[in-house]
This record gives sequence, C-alpha cells and structure tokens, in this order.
Amino acid sequence: MTDQLPSPRGADVGRRIGVGLMYGLWKPRVLGAWRVPTTGPVILAVNHSHMVDGPMVMGVAPRPTHFLIKKEAFIGPLDPFLTGIGQVKVDRDTTDRTAITRALGVLENGGVLGIFPEGTRGEGDFASLRAGLAYFAVRSGAPIVPVAVLGSSDRRGRLIKELPPLRSRVDVVFGEPFEAGDGSGRRTRTALDEATGRIQKQLAAHLENARRFTGR
Repeated sequence: MTDQLPSPRGADVGRRIGVGLMYGLWKPRVLGAWRVPTTGPVILAVNHSHMVDGPMVMGVAPRPTHFLIKKEAFIGPLDPFLTGIGQVKVDRDTTDRTAITRALGVLENGGVLGIFPEGTRGEGDFASLRAGLAYFAVRSGAPIVPVAVLGSSDRRGRLIKELPPLRSRVDVVFGEPFEAGDGSGRRTRTALDEATGRIQKQLAAHLENARRFTGR
C-alpha cells in the first residue's frame, strides 16, 4: 500500500506551484504560520467558503499539505495533476476506505493532512462538521491546527467571476494546535461525537478571533 500513498515529494511540488500562483494572483496575508508544528503529523482544519481556499492554504502553509478533495474535482487533466501533487481523492457519498487508508498513511508518515471539516463549500463558519475530522485526529493522535481563510468570498472578480478580484487581499490565519481526543484513546462512536463537539468549539472560537483580529 505504501507505493499508493500520496507522494510527499508531489505535495512539495504542489506547494511550490501554489506559492507562485497565490502570491502572483492575490495578496495573501499569512498570520500565525509559526504555530504549525515543524515536524510530525498535523491536521489542518480549514473553513471553506470558496474554491480558492484549498490552493491558497496549500501555497501559504509552512509545510507541504495533502488535502482530502472530493472526487468530482478529479476530472480530465486535473485527475493526474492533483494525484501527482499528492492530493487525496475522496468519495463523500460513501465510506471511502481507500481515501481513509491514504489519509491515515499521510499522518503515519509524519505528514500534513488538510481537511475541510464542513465537507463542502458553504458559509465557511464551521457551523456543521462531519465526523471525519474527529476520526482522523483520534485515530492518528495528530494535533489539529485550525485555519481561517478570510476574504476569498467577499467580492467577485471582474475578469473571472468565479475567483476573488485579482491582487485583492486574502487573510490566512493559523491557530494554536490542539488535541481532539480526551486522552483515553477511546475510538467509540460516543468518543468521536464528543471529539467532534470539542473540535467545533475550538474551530468556531478560532474563526471568531481571526475575524476580530483581521477586521473581516
């Protein structure tokens, strides 16, 4: 299975591409990136209100990141490209055991896993979390770093309506890492539900603080 795990080298290439694109097209302001642990497994929990949020975090995060991305994005030439830069295809309509194995493999190898815990684009306010984030955090023991992307959905671009205005500022705020589990090591449904509740409070608090700090 190891040879099927997302490529760390590919994720590093993806980060380099992201750096060029994100800083070339917009003006990211990155706050708190020093809070991301420099080594070991980490989960980045990112709010999601615009399609540019994932590429933005991929480009500005201090470490290469493997994102869980819906299978619908893997179409045409994007399929080999996203796979090549170490991203993880996931079927959101079923228990995708291949995606689960690959995501856990990223963490077991000491990598960074990026997750949109809301499961899909929405208000980006962490109001409704799926259980996947808690499962990966409790199962792997990896700390969660909350990430707030602010400004990506404020206005539409004039040239490309689906994207933020070119050269507009997008704030990316990294929060303090925290543990999702209660220290017992339990992986029961009740334990995961409790972990999801703890995670939601932490993510919501981080988002509120990020908005207050940036004025967004």
